Amino acid sequence: MKFVKEKQNRQAGFNLIELMIVIAIIALLIGVGVPAWQSMVQSGNESAAVQSIDNLRKAQYQYAAKNQGNFAPTFDRLIESVRFDEKFKGENPVVNGYIFRMQVQERTNARPSFFSINADPQVPTGISATGSRFFYSDSSVGTIKQNENEPAKATDPSI
Repeated sequence: MKFVKEKQNRQAGFNLIELMIVIAIIALLIGVGVPAWQSMVQSGNESAAVQSIDNLRKAQYQYAAKNQGNFAPTFDRLIESVRFDEKFKGENPVVNGYIFRMQVQERTNARPSFFSINADPQVPTGISATGSRFFYSDSSVGTIKQNENEPAKATDPSI
């Protein structure tokens, strides 16, 4: 019986210092990992926004081919007509942390129809930022434009 009590006394658990070291290591890993994770999420959101703008441009050109050169006036019309992605329902849909806006001008005798698309991060700064770059494209430019500080426009540099 005495042997069992001695064995129990030798089997001590973690002491306070060992527990604090483990907690410090976990905090260090979190401190390094969270910013890297946030950066990866932002980068993924930005890539998805660029791809979405490109897909929207293609859908607008498909729509125009079927409608005497007129572009779809709304996202809902694109969804209905060319079976565009349902995530873009509504006036200003939010997809992957980006707010999409589309403006369309109908054709007149003086000018052809025109569309522009903006993708702006839902939260552009701070710890919960969904992206840091703003994107733009329209029917007269062949590329996607970007701006780091404000909503992009046609005069901004291309990606």
